[in-house]
Amino acid sequence: MVRTYFLLAWTWTRAAAAYPVSFWLMTLLGVVVAGMDVAVILVVFANTTTLAGFSREEVLFLYGAASLSFTLCDLFVSNIDRVSQHIKAGTLDVFLIRPVSAWLQLATDRFTATRAGRVVQAAVVLGYAVTALGLDPGRLWMLPVMLATGVVIFTALWTLGGALQFVLTDAPEVTNAFTYGGQQLTQYPLAIYGRDLVKAVTYVLPLAFVNWQPGLYVLGRDDPFGTPEFTRFLGPVAAPALALLAALAWRQGIRHYRSTGS
Repeated sequence: MVRTYFLLAWTWTRAAAAYPVSFWLMTLLGVVVAGMDVAVILVVFANTTTLAGFSREEVLFLYGAASLSFTLCDLFVSNIDRVSQHIKAGTLDVFLIRPVSAWLQLATDRFTATRAGRVVQAAVVLGYAVTALGLDPGRLWMLPVMLATGVVIFTALWTLGGALQFVLTDAPEVTNAFTYGGQQLTQYPLAIYGRDLVKAVTYVLPLAFVNWQPGLYVLGRDDPFGTPEFTRFLGPVAAPALALLAALAWRQGIRHYRSTGS
């Protein structure tokens, strides 16, 4: 399955690379656009020393961790949110009759390798923050766990959004509210938001486990909302649970899909 994914992705990448100037300009543009988010953080800290009690480097750490997970998913699975276009055009039937998972085909459909520039930008920011903070080496084992958890959560959100489009074919923006909106939410310390919102993204939609809860452990910080210490380690539980829900929803969407007949 992995080999098939990369073969399909490579096909689209070769097609895009046939126009090298455009390819590299789009990659560079992705880095610049992503850099605007960092610029906003720097502007904020040009006028203050802390944000909800977190220093500039700590905020960049949280931003980098969330953005790296998100941009990896944006690169590899975000095309799932184009399901409704295929349903309305009648082209989803083509994916279903092929001997390859429809989910995998949709994820690689029109694969956009130029999004890799955003991944590099997020990795650079995270690397800088980790170096500048001089974090406790004994806590850094959580970093790869946190990134993997974030990837699973965002992948599950995109899959749920794709499944929802089998019912709401004219509302892909609804799914963007949870994917791109989730990324915007996790770029900053959750301490800047209201308690009720933080509870919702901890116990209902587990966005807090993308970078906030595990990030508090890595940074050696207490949770301003007073959640128990063990919550920092629940990401590997919350992420698979959401992924299972997404897989079931996707399966139901596929099973109940009715061909357009075109």
